[in-house]
Amino acid sequence: MDYFAPNMTVTEANRISMLGLAHIGDGVYELMTRTMLCRQGHTAIGELHKRTVSFVKAPAQAKAALRLLPLLDEEETAVYKRGRNAHVHGVPQGADVGEYHAATGLEALFGYLYLTGRQERLNTLFAAIMED
Repeated sequence: MDYFAPNMTVTEANRISMLGLAHIGDGVYELMTRTMLCRQGHTAIGELHKRTVSFVKAPAQAKAALRLLPLLDEEETAVYKRGRNAHVHGVPQGADVGEYHAATGLEALFGYLYLTGRQERLNTLFAAIMED
């Protein structure tokens, strides 16, 4: 098993709960963010942490989700919506319920794409988010 490229089938990925996909997607999104920041030359750990948190907190992910929605195909939109509508057990400080649900949808989508081996699509969507 290659845990960096699991290449699960769609059927296998669909057996995972939406919160399970969001759990994986949270890690994928954070790793992509950390990689981007390091590639940009940020080296001070305090700065790296602060900048990473600014991208991965729920309000920022909710904005990212809004940016991506017009770019998603039917399958991706369905995964996002199922993740967004998943029953969460609490909302972190600094986020409202709507932001947290949107962030969960984004994370579920990133988890789904990662597990099904769609790294190119992940990179395309992540680049669209970071376009500023």
